[in-house]
This record gives sequence, structure tokens and C-alpha cells, in this order.
Amino acid sequence: MPKVAVLIKECEQQYEGLRSSLGMLLYNTEVQMFVLNQEIADMNEAYADNMGFLDEMEGERFSNNKVNVEKYGFKYATAEQIGEMLREADLVIPF
Repeated sequence: MPKVAVLIKECEQQYEGLRSSLGMLLYNTEVQMFVLNQEIADMNEAYADNMGFLDEMEGERFSNNKVNVEKYGFKYATAEQIGEMLREADLVIPF
């Protein structure tokens, strides 16, 4: 199964990156979503629902921002760990 990493660096792209992660899960891929350097900007109902779908569909979500880990249930990853996961991915989609 191909592995896709969705790398979200821009606050204004957080929702689109999440939706793209969900879309990739429909194509029989392993998806890892990374929110880097910032807190989730707008945790509204739609974003929370889509994060729930990502979890249900066995996608993974990581952040190097500890606020996302504590408030929103992301897995914490250091820059080194993220770099290793990106090297293992077959496709990296940046946002």
C-alpha cells in the first residue's frame, strides 16, 4: 500500500490539507498528516468532524506543536522524526 504524507505548514491551508488527507484514504493509501509549527487555527465543527473521519479511516495525524497534541489529540513528533517519516513516504503533498 502506498504511503502518502500531507505536510501542512500554512495556517490558511489546514482545512484543505485535512480534506486532501481524507481523499487520499479513499484510494487505498496509508496517510500521515503533519501540522507543523502552529496550532490548529479554527477548530470548528467541520474541522473536528473531518478529524474524526480521519481517525476512523485509520489515517494518522502528527504535529510538532505540543498544543495540538494536548488539545486536539495529535501525536507529537520532533523535526527529526517527521523527516524520517517523510523519507519513508512514497508521495509528499505540501500545503
